Amino acid sequence: MLQKSIQPEVYIAKPLVRHRIKQTVKHGILLSLLSMLLACSQESAQPSAAPKPAVSVYRITAEPVGFVRDFVARTQASQQASIVARVEGELIAKHFEEGSTVDKDQLLFELDDSTYQASLTQAKAELESKQSAAERAKRNLARGQEVAPQGFISQSDLDKLIAEDLQAKAAVSSAQAALEKAELDLSYTRIHAPFAGQIGKIVQDIGNIVGPGSGELASLQATNPVYVNFQIDESEYITYLQSRSEATQAQQAGFTLSLKLPNNTIYQGQGQFVFADTKIDAGMGTVELRAQFENPEGLIVPGLYVTLLVEGNAKQALPMVPQIAVQLGQQGESVLVVDNDNKVVQRQLVLGRQINAMRVVESGLATGDKVIIEGLQKVRSGSEVTLVEKQVDPTTGVISDLTTQDQVKE
Repeated sequence: MLQKSIQPEVYIAKPLVRHRIKQTVKHGILLSLLSMLLACSQESAQPSAAPKPAVSVYRITAEPVGFVRDFVARTQASQQASIVARVEGELIAKHFEEGSTVDKDQLLFELDDSTYQASLTQAKAELESKQSAAERAKRNLARGQEVAPQGFISQSDLDKLIAEDLQAKAAVSSAQAALEKAELDLSYTRIHAPFAGQIGKIVQDIGNIVGPGSGELASLQATNPVYVNFQIDESEYITYLQSRSEATQAQQAGFTLSLKLPNNTIYQGQGQFVFADTKIDAGMGTVELRAQFENPEGLIVPGLYVTLLVEGNAKQALPMVPQIAVQLGQQGESVLVVDNDNKVVQRQLVLGRQINAMRVVESGLATGDKVIIEGLQKVRSGSEVTLVEKQVDPTTGVISDLTTQDQVKE
């Protein structure tokens, strides 16, 4: 009975063991799958490498640049005159617009000429009277000289006739001079422009009595060409004279004169030296010089403070960098350069003058260097970057993509 009861229990236990083994295997497989999924999710959660910042670069080129000096200067009209009435009279008319350009000998003002017309008429009559008296004296002298040898008149009477003839001739000359003065005074009632130029505002109103003592009626100035006056230190002037006298004609390359206007634009036109003072200012230790510029459009107004740029014609090729690429720090001016490994390197520069949108590089850069012109805020020294080469207009500083022709050259 006991064996019979035990056998069924053993027989039932075998399938249970197999079932548990199967369950254990399943759990192990599930755990393996879960581990694999967890590892994959962890790998996907890790951040990928950051992309390299993109910057725009400009490839440095060299341009011919001459030695240059700049001087503070002031413009002056090449001719100027105060229009003043030379006779007294009522101002009755003007024949110009204030601020306009007038021609040489153009009628500007008219004065009331009635008084001077009357004086002219009187002078003409006086001259005719004196001429008539002179003719009578001349005839009397001729008759006296004819009869004097026969003793019909005394020597004293003949001398008197001679004196009367001389006095009559003198009276005619005086009347002729009075007539010329009357004609001149009459002509002064019509005031003409002594030269072509720009005329200013009228100072005296129509209807005023004007004359030599009433001051100017208006001012006239010629601005084409225009003068530019500046001063140079006496030591520099003497050095220039010495170098000029010692140099041969071939070595005297000369200078190019240009003008920077008050709005920092360069005047489109070159000047020439026309005058150097013959003495040194004892108080300032300077000598005054003058340059002349053609001014057909009247853009240069007299009285402007300008900058005169004196550049030597002997030039050398120097690197030019866009002003937009230059950074100013505690150590001076610098730029960010991309090297051959596409890494950013900071370069300290020694810069010269500015020519429009470019700066002359005296040291720190060479032809072919690539300076960053866009994206400066995204990088620093040591950063690795992706670069795009662009071009910069040397006059305006506008950045643009390289043309197809430039890309082919590259």
